[in-house]
Amino acid sequence: MTNKKKQTDPRIIRTRQLLKDAFVELLQEMDLEKLSVNRLTETATINRVTFYLHYKDISDMLDKMADDMILDISSVLGEPEAKLKPNDEENMKMLEKFLEHVALNGKFYKTVLATRRIPIFKERLLTFLTDWLVTRIESRGDDSFVQKAGIQQEIFIWYDAAAIVGTIEAWLRNDMPYSPSFLARQFYLIHTRGFEKR
Repeated sequence: MTNKKKQTDPRIIRTRQLLKDAFVELLQEMDLEKLSVNRLTETATINRVTFYLHYKDISDMLDKMADDMILDISSVLGEPEAKLKPNDEENMKMLEKFLEHVALNGKFYKTVLATRRIPIFKERLLTFLTDWLVTRIESRGDDSFVQKAGIQQEIFIWYDAAAIVGTIEAWLRNDMPYSPSFLARQFYLIHTRGFEKR
């Protein structure tokens, strides 16, 4: 299967990156509602015509940026493999990879999730994590600790996805005081409390 990003013209990728960087930069000094296409294109050093070749308006840009964010996260994690029964160590490594991706793109994630809290990005991330967790839990079937503990799967998914996103928001808001590796390990310890095998 060919990667979608590899099919995209490098000039398109560059232009979208310039706009994304300008978007993040401008949101350091103004509210989203005050952001205009003029100001965005000036900061990105491109013209308005170029902007409209890529996006209908700022709302469309946000929608496509959120799509790109999920594509990036998906490529970092890979597809959840329903037939495999991953162990906790593998799950922790996946979470660490995800957190490393967030850290590498910290300015973007801090802006859209923690300081400006633009709803579309949080909603897409929650949806993605919810789907991811459903696949991972269902891959374990009756071996899932959710099943063994008698936890209603839907409630567990709501809780877990919200806990991951909420913790990442706080981590970003506090300028990432812990490494991705340490934070992933802490998630693992919290997640397995009471379920350790003795």
